[in-house]
Amino acid sequence: MALAELTDINQHGPSHNLRLITLINVRWLAVLGQASAIFIVWQILEFSFEPVFCFALVCVSIFINFFLRFRYPANQRLSSRASAALLAYDIIQLAILLFLTGGLQNPFSILLLVPVVISATALSIKYTVFLGLLAVLCTSLLAFFHLPLPWVEGEELQLPNIYIGGMWFAIISSLSFTAVYAFRVADEARKLSDALTATELVLQREQHLTNLDGLAAAAAHELGTPLATIALVSKEMTRELKEGSELYEDAALLRSQAERCRDILQKLTSLSSEGDRHIGTMPFTAFMEEIAEPHRNFGVSVVIDKPDNKPVPECIRNAGILYGLGNIVENAVDYAKAKVLLSADWDEESIWVKVTDDGRGIDDEVLARIGEPFVTKRSKSTQSGGLGLGLFIAKTLLERSGATLVFGNDISKRHGGAAVLVKWPRSTIEAARD
Repeated sequence: MALAELTDINQHGPSHNLRLITLINVRWLAVLGQASAIFIVWQILEFSFEPVFCFALVCVSIFINFFLRFRYPANQRLSSRASAALLAYDIIQLAILLFLTGGLQNPFSILLLVPVVISATALSIKYTVFLGLLAVLCTSLLAFFHLPLPWVEGEELQLPNIYIGGMWFAIISSLSFTAVYAFRVADEARKLSDALTATELVLQREQHLTNLDGLAAAAAHELGTPLATIALVSKEMTRELKEGSELYEDAALLRSQAERCRDILQKLTSLSSEGDRHIGTMPFTAFMEEIAEPHRNFGVSVVIDKPDNKPVPECIRNAGILYGLGNIVENAVDYAKAKVLLSADWDEESIWVKVTDDGRGIDDEVLARIGEPFVTKRSKSTQSGGLGLGLFIAKTLLERSGATLVFGNDISKRHGGAAVLVKWPRSTIEAARD
């Protein structure tokens, strides 16, 4: 699977489709809270205000909830615009309710933040900004235009303007902070989810390739019986027919082709049975050659440096390691000027590979976040991609194989550029010795 195919997962941004039932349930909570607050202020505290208009606004929300619940299925996925429209209604409905009950003097004015925070966690940034501006507009209007705060009959509580200004500033600052914080956290979670999905696609593809030899063996077994029947019948036909006749030649051709098919199936069967010996394990140096070979035709020299005086470990051919190291080498080739070096070495405890290139290296600000999904540039001065989703997948696969990764810059005079050290405990990737 090409890296371009993987990045298509996130090409159009994360999914921003809320379920209708989610917004309905949130609004039911709002309705319950609003109705309870109105009833307590009206009947228990016996404050002076007009509860009829307040209850009318609550009834509008109840009607909308029932309409949406019966008009659409509960698992209906709303478009971003529809979700934003419903959240905008919630802001306006609450703003009118606050207008009737004291404006920013009402302590429940802080609830104007809720629809914006919901948007920040589930919708795109443009809809979140729209709802945030709407909440700011409503907050600003409520600071100047509102009916008196419900209070003891015959008295009127008038809070000083400096307090109202403080409430306005508190709501606006809280709105900005919570919305930005929620958006960043949710956006990171969405990116991580998309990247993990891409990783699973890679693993599924590699698993599919691994299973092909088993499918070949199964096909050979299933086709063996009908081919044997065809060979037997064609042999009997050649005995009965006169040699040199057209039918004899056809029967002989049929027999020869059946024999050819049987030979092909025998090769497939032997490939499957020998796969564990010849493909399942390989010397670590051959492993490095297989990783480096696809990247040697792009105008950059890919050199493998390995010790000559040590027995080469026999390692398990792991598809995740092949993809992970291959992606790191591919990134090194993309950024190298002329040379990429793969330095392989091992001891009794560990096996490691250091991949270095002679490019510009990695900026410190990128280095601090490298390996996170969708970190897409190595340095400010480069315009090429890489070091984003592909590197996240590579890092995930290599760590799953037991490796530890260290990213940095090679400061030696010998090479320079970026450097990635991948190190495994020898027991995790070395094939069991007979």
